[in-house]
Amino acid sequence: MIFREVEDRDLIAKARRGDVEGYNLLVSRWEKRVFNYLLRLVSNREDALDLSQDVFLKAYQNLPKLEDPDRFSGWLFRIAHNEAFSLLRRKRPETDLEFQIAAPGSDDRLLPMELSLAVESALKRLTKDQRETVLLKVYQGFKFDEIAEILDCPVSTVKSRLYTALDILKTVLAPAALRGES
Repeated sequence: MIFREVEDRDLIAKARRGDVEGYNLLVSRWEKRVFNYLLRLVSNREDALDLSQDVFLKAYQNLPKLEDPDRFSGWLFRIAHNEAFSLLRRKRPETDLEFQIAAPGSDDRLLPMELSLAVESALKRLTKDQRETVLLKVYQGFKFDEIAEILDCPVSTVKSRLYTALDILKTVLAPAALRGES
């Protein structure tokens, strides 16, 4: 972990005292991670941008309610989770496009863009709960207990979702030769 001159808890204390610049620094530290998390959940850039703004506004408004400043990241991602799933409940997806994992006639090696599309497609095959667990663990680096707090479920459920999802992803993303296809 990178050492920071000013810790999040110090910025939270400043923001609670009305220091807007302190909160702006806090936002600048977390906005990219929150945006990327939201983007992978809602799969729409504009929605993710709007949600990010909503998340940081709600976080600012509720900062006095944050009991433990050292748990800011989990608290912030819980707000993001709630906002994303509120939007997803309002907007049910009509269709789910799937990409071919390997191009026809290819030697099963994917270019970076193809790999990115393959991973996105594979993530869409997971349930919402599995996908979110993978995003929090693999992409955001949260610990199991932090994910359990964000998702409001037991650690055992988080582990089960993650390992099931990883098995699915391995199967979907494995080259056709390894899957027994020709």
